[in-house]
Amino acid sequence: MSLINLPSAVADPAVAAVAAELRRFDPDGSRMAKVFRSTFDQLYDGQHTGRYSVEQLFKTEKTHFGTLIEINLQREFNIADGSVLDFTIAGSEVDCKYSHTGAWMLPIESFDQIIVVAQADDRKSVWSVGVVRAAEANRRTSENRDKKTGLNALGRSQIVWVFKDAQMQPNALLQLPPSAVSKIMAGRSGQARVNELFRWATNTRLSRNIIATVAQQDDYMKRVRYNGGARSALRPEGYLILGGDYFIQRDLAAVLGAVVPEPGELVSVRVTPAAPEEGIGIDGAWWRLAMPHERIDMPAPVLPR
Repeated sequence: MSLINLPSAVADPAVAAVAAELRRFDPDGSRMAKVFRSTFDQLYDGQHTGRYSVEQLFKTEKTHFGTLIEINLQREFNIADGSVLDFTIAGSEVDCKYSHTGAWMLPIESFDQIIVVAQADDRKSVWSVGVVRAAEANRRTSENRDKKTGLNALGRSQIVWVFKDAQMQPNALLQLPPSAVSKIMAGRSGQARVNELFRWATNTRLSRNIIATVAQQDDYMKRVRYNGGARSALRPEGYLILGGDYFIQRDLAAVLGAVVPEPGELVSVRVTPAAPEEGIGIDGAWWRLAMPHERIDMPAPVLPR
């Protein structure tokens, strides 16, 4: 998580107080990171639509993202309403503005007020939150037809970043080549699509939301399990699907040298038999990670839970 050290002396004490209060709410940024991740997923509604990127949203939905971020941050941290603006934080009225590009639009009612500015990039898995006052010196002189304007260069330099380009849970479908995603999503059934996801997205953290987006079914986690799910279907090809909800499987991932899944995540890896001195014991035999194009002659072991 990218933490920004708040300056010991900020020219605007109220801005400093709001920034400090946001840090007090969430010292390491982990809760805010979850808010940004869940807000993207909420808008995509991948389980019902198959969507997984901002580019797939309608224009009105993209605009609605800022409203959802405001609502979800307020719920997560139980932030009090403002009398005129969105929030009351550290005794100050605060407006909350989100922009995918960092071009925050400031309405007249926010002029000279404290602004919480937020930005996120799902492709890069990063998000930022900062605080600035929309003082006259910090605003552009030009306005649009709604009398809204934005921060000028000075205003941008005055942002007190609480978190800048901090990490959030990655969107695996945006990290794969588009050709691979097309092959995954072309499957004729939810099970076929999930199987293809685990073939293509190896050694990658896969959230439950990604599984739901690919499966597009109510019981999407059933498509992962043994007894007919991906763990059974891909076992003959040497695939292990490690679950972050099981400590022993997280430990296996670490010892294998694979990406370790967090709780609620899955990581798919290919394994092949190994000598004891170069492998790890699973299901009564020794195994190691397979090379990308290595031939697999034996089914993967059955995972312990």
